[in-house]
Amino acid sequence: MRRFLQLLSAMSRPERWILSVLVALLLLSAVGLLRLFYLRNTVLVPASGGTYIEGTVGELQPLNPWFIVQNDVNHDIVSLVFSGLLRYNPQTRAIEDDLATMRSSNDAKIYTLTLKDNLFWHDSTDAAPHPVTADDVLFTFKTVQDPQFPNALLRQNFRGVRLDKVDDRTVRFTLDEPYSFFPSNLTLGLLPAASFVGIPASKIDQAIDFGYAPVGAGPYRVKSIVRTDFSTEVTLERFARQLPPVHRLDRVVFRIFSDYSSLLSDVGNIEGVRLVPRNDDGQPILPKRFTPLTYTLPQYVALFFNLDRPALQDQKLRVGLQQGTDKQAIVDAIHESHIVDTPLLEIDTSDWHYKFDPGVAQGALLASRWNLPERYRLQRVLEQEDANRAGLVHPPRVVLLTENGVLTLSGSIPPMPREALINGVQIGRHLAESGSWLLGLPMLKGSGAILPGENLIKITAGKPSHIVDSFYIYGAATQDEYNRAIEEQRIVALYQETKNAPPDTPPKITIAQVVNEHGMLRMRTSSDPLSVRVNEKGEPLTLTLLTSDAPHTYRDVAEEVKRQWAKLGVSVVVDVAGSPQEFQDRLLRRDYDVLLFGQSLLDNLDSFPYWHSSGVQRLTGKDSDLRQDAYNLSQYTSFKADEMLQTIRRTTDEKERERALKQLQEIFKQDAPAIFLYSPVYIFAHHRDILGVELGSLSLHSDRFLTLYKWYVKQERIFMPGMGWGSFFSWLPSLL
Repeated sequence: MRRFLQLLSAMSRPERWILSVLVALLLLSAVGLLRLFYLRNTVLVPASGGTYIEGTVGELQPLNPWFIVQNDVNHDIVSLVFSGLLRYNPQTRAIEDDLATMRSSNDAKIYTLTLKDNLFWHDSTDAAPHPVTADDVLFTFKTVQDPQFPNALLRQNFRGVRLDKVDDRTVRFTLDEPYSFFPSNLTLGLLPAASFVGIPASKIDQAIDFGYAPVGAGPYRVKSIVRTDFSTEVTLERFARQLPPVHRLDRVVFRIFSDYSSLLSDVGNIEGVRLVPRNDDGQPILPKRFTPLTYTLPQYVALFFNLDRPALQDQKLRVGLQQGTDKQAIVDAIHESHIVDTPLLEIDTSDWHYKFDPGVAQGALLASRWNLPERYRLQRVLEQEDANRAGLVHPPRVVLLTENGVLTLSGSIPPMPREALINGVQIGRHLAESGSWLLGLPMLKGSGAILPGENLIKITAGKPSHIVDSFYIYGAATQDEYNRAIEEQRIVALYQETKNAPPDTPPKITIAQVVNEHGMLRMRTSSDPLSVRVNEKGEPLTLTLLTSDAPHTYRDVAEEVKRQWAKLGVSVVVDVAGSPQEFQDRLLRRDYDVLLFGQSLLDNLDSFPYWHSSGVQRLTGKDSDLRQDAYNLSQYTSFKADEMLQTIRRTTDEKERERALKQLQEIFKQDAPAIFLYSPVYIFAHHRDILGVELGSLSLHSDRFLTLYKWYVKQERIFMPGMGWGSFFSWLPSLL
């Protein structure tokens, strides 16, 4: 060191300056090499820590897994605070172990669940540990089975199920009938028995203290709930549990707003938004720094035919409406994209039978009991002309009625009987030809007079008199009416020419080119609306389409359906319920011809509740007899469909299930109990700083949090396998 200092002192100022520069360059190079080595031999990996803040619109209610069906906001929070015995995996679409492991019998009737080790409730401490036990499992599900439990829909999932405690960590569920979808019911969040001591099942929904300070066994626990005039903020913090997977985020905060405008005003403090609305152009209403993710749920929106209504019992009518509904136009009108053709969402519909085809639809409707009034009128006129042509008398089809006017009819005695009466008037012999007869029928008044409108003239003979023949004469009271009747005769003649022409001859006139106005046919103009179909009794085909005012797109869909069906000759009265309660009441009473509504199949895609005959509402006239769980909105009954639905539920053989699904598909094709329209597309958005977000195939909106363990906001670098700082010098030659 002394010699180095002597050397420095012996150097001139420029020499010392040059040396300083070289040393600095050497140090910078070394630092640069070290940094380059570090960057090239390390990778960024997610790190624990950080907070995720999500904005949502709704209302916070007590947090309890038993009572979240109608509240998506609560469902989101509950899904993180509580855990079930099993969980749905949105990436594999399978029901997997969560708090417990499951064994099932081959006949799908016995399910044995064993709790995993080291499971604790959120209120557990070192001084007072509170483990999850089989008693908590029994409490959770036996409470649901109690006849006084205030959630009848949830109670239905556990009818015919016996629960037995095998040991402190094991519970057995025994079913009366095989049910391969039963594991889905075990995703219900467990609740601690200790928190509900002394509370009867009938009042369990009134346990408000628990609802706002819930105790669960999920990956996060409630730290605080803060309400302001602007929003409600629920803060969850990560719960230290040994159960994998391990979540990285320290905190998850839900900011709940009353409307979306309020949410947007605070969007600078939010890192995620659930159920992002769209503008009139279908674009998400959200700042660009957010990444929108679209997804669908196992849901469909459909037009359910009420098969209790006589008109809709006509299968050909239903098929015609099915084929005449332009689903693409419907989804375009409301900025949707995912068209659905069947309630069996697990099957391929690329070869679905009913595609939009107005021509085929008109053909199907033609075969139904409902026809355009023009066709009925044309058919009647043709029948009358055939009767006149084949009869004993060949009168003019139309006459202009005048005061004191007389219509003269004549003919030969044979084959006309000598004693015959025409409309009650005795025929007389022609003076010049003894073998002929002559008769004058008065107009407007007198015996046997021709009256305004359609006249069926009867020829009678003998004593007692009997009808020998009959013919038709139309009496026109005005010149305008006479002209219209003559024009109708011309149109009918053209149609007959069309009917009798060779197949390759272009038609002169078709039903679509004429209109029935005031009971007579005339040529259609561009301003004429399509006529409403009628039955043989002349009753118009008018259907009431009931829907809800939420979501608002239902009204737009209903109006589009009304417009489309008007082109098919079907009159639709759109009836939007004035309130949720009114809609629910009419739904239960099946007070509609057609219902526009949505149904959700959840993770198991089980169509049984919606299409099995056991779900039909029994209408006795008494509101007390109405079932809340009567989900068969079409009142559809089919022995074959019931058999397939039961097979799908019962079997554990995938090949048998696939065969049953295909057969059920064919049954739905033929019966057309509903028109399935689309599956709504939803938007979830997150800030670009939130990484690792994966959605998968969700069955509920809250399922996006089933992959929350993959989300992160912090990262760290770690050396690649086999590398470390000690590898620096051996790495240097790789740069040469």
